[in-house]
Amino acid sequence: MGAGTPSPSADEPNAVLSDPYDTLGFAPVFDLDGPSLERRHRELSRALHPDRYAGRPASERQRALGRAIEVNEAFRKLRDPVGRAEALLARLGRHVTEASAVPAAPALLMEVMEQREALAEARQKRDLARVHTLMRAVQVREQRVVADMTKAFVQRPPDTARIEALLGELRYHRRFIEEAASVEDDLDANSAP
Repeated sequence: MGAGTPSPSADEPNAVLSDPYDTLGFAPVFDLDGPSLERRHRELSRALHPDRYAGRPASERQRALGRAIEVNEAFRKLRDPVGRAEALLARLGRHVTEASAVPAAPALLMEVMEQREALAEARQKRDLARVHTLMRAVQVREQRVVADMTKAFVQRPPDTARIEALLGELRYHRRFIEEAASVEDDLDANSAP
């Protein structure tokens, strides 16, 4: 089975799996093929649809519903680089949450603070072009971090300390992008005639 290729055994409605890679039947790699992931999610969602279990016993319907929820949660987790990194680190015995993460480097914290100040200023001045510029710059940084994480996961053994630091940085970038998108939406809504 190749990297990012689904295995045939993950579509059993009675299987109780908690690992998102196992749930969707993918090899545990960071660099997943997005279209394959979406296709597998659709296949499993169709196979587990409540209409397929309408005439079945309640216990079987309940298991299928539980499995469908598990499949949706696994898909949500694996389509997001943060979720994929957390799942892979958990497989390596490193259960990293935002609360348990190592503190960010002071240089990163300073950079984030400056970006947020610039975003607040752009919001105050209603400068939508500046918001776009700031968001795009952080999106580029986010792409670099994801590329660096991909390389760190490929190393044998994976450089978990480096991955955890990158994961923290990725979370900061994500929050900024979400905040900038919110500012963008506010400015767009307020500029409409």
